[in-house]
Amino acid sequence: MTGGPVHGTWEPAPAARWEDAFLSGNGHHGALVFGDPDDDRVIVTHHTLVRPDGDDAHRHPPRLAAGLPALQDRLLSGDLTAAETFTDGRPLRWVRPFHPAFQTRLRAAPGTGSGTGSRTGHTSRRSVDFTTGETEAVAGAWHSRVFVSRADDVIVQRVTAPHLALDLCLDPHLPGAPTGLGIGHGAVLTPEGALLTLRARYPGSDLAFTGVTLAAVTGGTTTLAPPGVRVTGAREILLLTRVRRHAGELDTVAEGRALRDLLAGQSYDDLLRPHLALHRTAYARVTLDLGADPAERALPGSELLARTRGAALLERLFAAGRYHLLSSSGLNPPRLTGLWTGDWDTAWSGAFTHDANLNLQTASAAAAALPEVTEAHAAHIHRQLPHWRDNARAIFGTRGVVAPAHSDGESGHTYHFNREYPLHLWTAGADWLLKPLVDHDETRGARDPRTAAALAEVARFYEDFLTRTDADGHLVAVPSYSPENRPANASWGAINAAMDLSAARHALRTAAAYHPDTPDAGRWRALADRLPPHRVNKDGALAEWAWPGLEDSYDHRHLSHLYGVWPLEEINPYDTPALAAAAHRALELRGAENDSAHGHLHHALIAARLRDAERVGHALGRVLGGDFFHASLMSAHYPRRDVYNADAAHTLPAVLIEALVQSTPDRLVLLPAAPAALPSGTLRGVRTRFGATLDLTWNPHGTTAVLRPTRSHRVALMTSSGAEPLDLVAGEDRVLTLRTR
Repeated sequence: MTGGPVHGTWEPAPAARWEDAFLSGNGHHGALVFGDPDDDRVIVTHHTLVRPDGDDAHRHPPRLAAGLPALQDRLLSGDLTAAETFTDGRPLRWVRPFHPAFQTRLRAAPGTGSGTGSRTGHTSRRSVDFTTGETEAVAGAWHSRVFVSRADDVIVQRVTAPHLALDLCLDPHLPGAPTGLGIGHGAVLTPEGALLTLRARYPGSDLAFTGVTLAAVTGGTTTLAPPGVRVTGAREILLLTRVRRHAGELDTVAEGRALRDLLAGQSYDDLLRPHLALHRTAYARVTLDLGADPAERALPGSELLARTRGAALLERLFAAGRYHLLSSSGLNPPRLTGLWTGDWDTAWSGAFTHDANLNLQTASAAAAALPEVTEAHAAHIHRQLPHWRDNARAIFGTRGVVAPAHSDGESGHTYHFNREYPLHLWTAGADWLLKPLVDHDETRGARDPRTAAALAEVARFYEDFLTRTDADGHLVAVPSYSPENRPANASWGAINAAMDLSAARHALRTAAAYHPDTPDAGRWRALADRLPPHRVNKDGALAEWAWPGLEDSYDHRHLSHLYGVWPLEEINPYDTPALAAAAHRALELRGAENDSAHGHLHHALIAARLRDAERVGHALGRVLGGDFFHASLMSAHYPRRDVYNADAAHTLPAVLIEALVQSTPDRLVLLPAAPAALPSGTLRGVRTRFGATLDLTWNPHGTTAVLRPTRSHRVALMTSSGAEPLDLVAGEDRVLTLRTR
């Protein structure tokens, strides 16, 4: 473990809190593993588990299109509060909340001692291996291993010890579970051991979820012990678990038969093997080695987190971030909590939050070689496009699509909004969400026709929406909203938010690039050219609203107005140095507001694009020094581990990559903003958007980059020494040796 970065983490004791439980997942099912031999618990989650509330009448976009022209007139005439009444009067309605299913429990049978081979007198140790997706716990002769199969979509757990004596059940009693949850247990003996089921029907609903666990017992005896079974004298228990959300009743006989067919004499290692072919291959594509102290690399995660300035901590958080991001992406991309929660009262409904958090969490997907994440992100979008069309028609009276700011994963309708958060006025969401798909296409060198079709729909929305002009003939985005901020002297719904202008320009030009030989392309480019330029305010900063008289509110966690810097390349130090300077001034003036992790790391991503290594280091320091990480290496939204949230965990790898390597289809930037805390290291396997894999090694004496291009192309190489052309030939490695920075 000390010869290089540690691809896992460990703790010397079981998890006492679900937030500290080690995580495994396959993008569908998730598992939170406590590793306690006296009460061996695994909380089961699934991306589909969102709680209905019977309020479907409010889960549709407001029909406001008829009143849009009047609102536009009022805003353009100077009525800065006009948008506050542009609603249908409904109260704020959160999206359906994500929740856990149940926990599998293996507890000592009464009168049998510990039932696990006894941990008394033995040191416990639990660990998670990022390369395999396995969690492991050991105490004396007791040994438990858990993984969630990417190949077979099943949670697999094996427990071994001499003379196991324990009770097995599926336990629905988790924090915040509603009292009206209709619970039904089932347990039958099978030739393997037993089949357990748990059906939970939501209060007042025909919807339910059902868990099915097949227990294969080696040795000893298995007897019914409602609500589960009792195992005595066994050497091994192998559990296969799935959960399904459904209407009506689930055919548990068929589900049990499927698990028995999957097992069919296979061992734990047999089941693990096909999973490894998928998980290990994806995880191993990119690695970061910062030359950390071997003694620090050997520390448990909780101790390493206390050493906030060590390279070993960044190495492990980089590895953990890629692991958790991969593990939470499949059916969907990660939620605010990734794929995991142990509490039914999940903050902000555990939603997919589109106005910052989702794109921050998935920011590393293209460069960090995780197409699995982008494919999950794409699936989330394409399932919801019909609802996005409804949003455009109902709210704006247009063709095309408008994305909601929040989603539960089922609905793409806009219904989460109120006076202070008029999220139904946000028009930049579709471009924001499609940008990662465009990056992915550039990385692989092929355009996905689904992305092309979606971009065309975004362009059609702007064709219909951008109809008003200012005194200079520029198009006006009205109403316009900058998540989740407001002008200092106006209301939230305003005019020409910088993010809206950048998104419209990018969407129109990108749609034209994806449809080069159509009449639409020229029309879309012409429309983009009629949008107004960004405004620089009296402080020399890029203004959040490019409309005269609207004043900036600087102390805010979101940096929506700098969308043109990151993730777009509309504003950069090379092509638009004056605007880049104004953007940098805006970043300097921006406050941290409530100290949320996503705000700090969003700041760092923008600072990296603007080549400000000091700001990148400062923002990282705020997160590393703010006690944002649990022992599981999953993160929190606020300092002191307040509110379980995946933003910091998943975004941190993107910050480190952006500080070391940046690329566009025509540019490569090496070491643009490496913080002083990273004087040397090796980053391997990074994907560029011009079709080359990159290995980068740097130290105080110089830098070496090895490029492995898959297509021939000329790019501009940017380093601290300046710019030079770089010609790449497909299939021919190119080694760059650069002098000291």
